[in-house]
Amino acid sequence: MCGIVGIIGNHHVASTIYECLTILQHRGQDAAGIATCHGNRLELVKNNGLVSDVFKSESAKKLQGHSGIGHVRYPTAGSSNFEEAQPFYVNSPFGIALAHNGNLHNAEQLKKEIFAEDRRHINTQSDSEVLLNVFAHELQNASGLVITPDAIFHAVSRVHKRCEGAYANVLIIPGYGIVAFRDPNGIRPLVYGVRKSESGNPEEHEYMVASESIALDLHHFELIADVAPGEAIIITNDRQVYRQQCAEKTQLSPCVFEFVYFARPDSMIDDVSVYKARLRMGEKLADRIKEKWPEEQIDVVIPIPESSRTCAIPMAYTLGVKFREGFIKNRYIGRTFIMPGQEQRIKSVRRKLNAVELEFRKKNVLLVDDSIVRGTTSKQIIQMAREAGAKKVFFASAAPPVRYPNVYGIDMPVAEELIAHNRTEEEICELLGADGLIYQTLEDLEAACLEGNPKIDRFDSSCFSNEYVTDVPTEYFEKIGALRNDLAKKGHA
Repeated sequence: MCGIVGIIGNHHVASTIYECLTILQHRGQDAAGIATCHGNRLELVKNNGLVSDVFKSESAKKLQGHSGIGHVRYPTAGSSNFEEAQPFYVNSPFGIALAHNGNLHNAEQLKKEIFAEDRRHINTQSDSEVLLNVFAHELQNASGLVITPDAIFHAVSRVHKRCEGAYANVLIIPGYGIVAFRDPNGIRPLVYGVRKSESGNPEEHEYMVASESIALDLHHFELIADVAPGEAIIITNDRQVYRQQCAEKTQLSPCVFEFVYFARPDSMIDDVSVYKARLRMGEKLADRIKEKWPEEQIDVVIPIPESSRTCAIPMAYTLGVKFREGFIKNRYIGRTFIMPGQEQRIKSVRRKLNAVELEFRKKNVLLVDDSIVRGTTSKQIIQMAREAGAKKVFFASAAPPVRYPNVYGIDMPVAEELIAHNRTEEEICELLGADGLIYQTLEDLEAACLEGNPKIDRFDSSCFSNEYVTDVPTEYFEKIGALRNDLAKKGHA
């Protein structure tokens, strides 16, 4: 999972992109980068680390220009190589830089094609570099000495035919403008908007493309729409906007985990309010609790900060019990789920959270989290609640059991490292050390999100259902298993 942004403005845009990346930092904490265009010259700064660490005053000074793109990286194979920080750049044709969110599951086959047929060299292990070179090759074949919208749309259509998986992209072409497009299934999010000029002159309007609408809100850009599955949008430096559907077959299949965990609650994704979706998740889960534990007395509902709070509030209201903040979070510790190794995750949990003893002492506590992946964090938090004096500790997950890996840009571990894989809820409950455990049903989760936009065709819920939106070959699961297991990540650390 990554965060991307692209801007065409009336001023030097690097500082605006920087601020957008800080607000998208939750989507990736491994690396950050910005590319800007000043005339026909492209400037690029990127490195490992948080946005605030990468862009120091000296390095940021060279990021001049009225157009640019930015990226925050979240690695899906556990590595933290500087070479894989984005944006990526190729000099032919025209010079193109790309920021990508997603994952291609046919990247290895494409690498062979790119070398043997396209005569292009891939210098990293990143599928994003592969995607960029596919686009560049197809644009070179479709264009002459001058770039045209038709040539770009043709290149995107060829990307859709060759690349398999999930991708939301923004590209910048020096002297021309920016291009944004989304895979034919719309798995990863992408929105765009406009900030109209005070004069009303369309040639002075400013445009932004971003992973989440909150980036637009920050700078008062009006949300126009989500980039549709298979659609490409071109915004030229002289503010001409071109849109075209470039895929033969499309369906809107957003990743349901965006609504559960990854996206900020104040974002809109595919015309669904993430905040409202999480409220509905809480209401539906509370109804299940009433059915499953009608005799249990729950004294207080306590969320696991931060993403479960929105879900926990309506749960407490529906159950008619108190809502309390029982854990205080150190906001300077990163998101535990996206840390690269199990050892680092274990160490970080107690550094990240501290229990407020008075909210637990002699009470039957219902802890609420957005999901349970490996179970490492959940087990420690339950133990912390007991140490704080809780009589009973019940645990509720706003998502169904995570039993299968994700192949579309989320670093779900190998199936054997998932606590729910091949286990019943009773077995999971015993392993976690809880007095009771309840999961959201997949039907209720999808209904909570679909209520916001009934036009959604389906969700990518593969990590819960084992039903993948694209045809993923068996050998790919073996490959990501070797890359994502914790022993492999320890070797990369």
